[in-house]
Amino acid sequence: MSTFKGKTLLITGGTGSFGNAVLRRFLDTDIAEIRVFSRDEKKQDDMRHEFQVMMPEAAEKIKFYIGDVRDIASVKNAMPGVDYIFHAAALKQVPSCEFFPVEAVKTNVLGTENVLSAAIEEGVKSIICLSTDKAAYPVNAMGTSKAMMEKVIVAKSRTVSPDRTKICCTRYGNVMCSRGSVIPLWIDQIKSGNPITITEPSMTRFIMSLEEAVDLVLFTFTNGVSGDIMVQKAAACTIETLANAVTGLFAPEHPIKVIGIRHGEKMYETLLTNEECANAVDLGNFYRVPCDKRDLNYDKYFKDGDIKRNHLTEFNSNNTELLNVEQVKERLLGLRYIRDELELMKKGQ
Repeated sequence: MSTFKGKTLLITGGTGSFGNAVLRRFLDTDIAEIRVFSRDEKKQDDMRHEFQVMMPEAAEKIKFYIGDVRDIASVKNAMPGVDYIFHAAALKQVPSCEFFPVEAVKTNVLGTENVLSAAIEEGVKSIICLSTDKAAYPVNAMGTSKAMMEKVIVAKSRTVSPDRTKICCTRYGNVMCSRGSVIPLWIDQIKSGNPITITEPSMTRFIMSLEEAVDLVLFTFTNGVSGDIMVQKAAACTIETLANAVTGLFAPEHPIKVIGIRHGEKMYETLLTNEECANAVDLGNFYRVPCDKRDLNYDKYFKDGDIKRNHLTEFNSNNTELLNVEQVKERLLGLRYIRDELELMKKGQ
């Protein structure tokens, strides 16, 4: 963490699952300060008390800022002295964004514009923005707003020298056991004695841990070029496989009820589109989608042209490695949340 020695990191949406994971990763390092920016004072207060108990020797490094990315004045208030930003603030729930699409635009698109503008004005050195697989071939309001967010990020990267401010984006799939995700819901349903509910058994989704999400952001921070979208090559599974893995760990033979696809859901998700494959770079465990540096002078392009194209193919949750039940169980048992919940269940709590 020597890169972060004596530095100040701002996390927008910092009270969420990603922000908590970053704090656990960074607090006992030589970073000087981590600013948590969010609009929910209750979550900030809960986080403040939690880390005072969990890491009392380091909790003083955390500074809390009440604000909303929709309000650029509050964003600017948190910006002085910031070296780096992880921009995680977003509306993420697919059904709620379907019913309130303009709210998704205000937070995910205009909020991102506010964060980037304020950061560039302040001279922040590096900004990593968090996107989602739903931004690739979007069919719902949440994915569409995130796709537009990515366009804002790439366009903004063209307006500032990378030596002054580097702006990159990460795109990843479902984070297991993150706030509002399906696995905690299923565990609550099991505890309540109700069938766990799944939408469509054959639906596939990428799965990753919070630690892997943080790893992707840090990899992008270190290796990304301004304007890049970075994608991690994640494994996937069917919803039925995930449900069977959860019930297998918590309550074998527990009933599973199919309730049908929710508003705006896709049968599978895409992390790297066929169009992006034309210029994407395979980095082993990651794909790098570089910014298109061409300008609006298309006459020049029509004369010269460019026929080069990579031979990569679309990367989606149907053509990646599909995990079986035992493999998913193994991944679940690697999560602290799952181990804690299993321990509570053993104690009858």
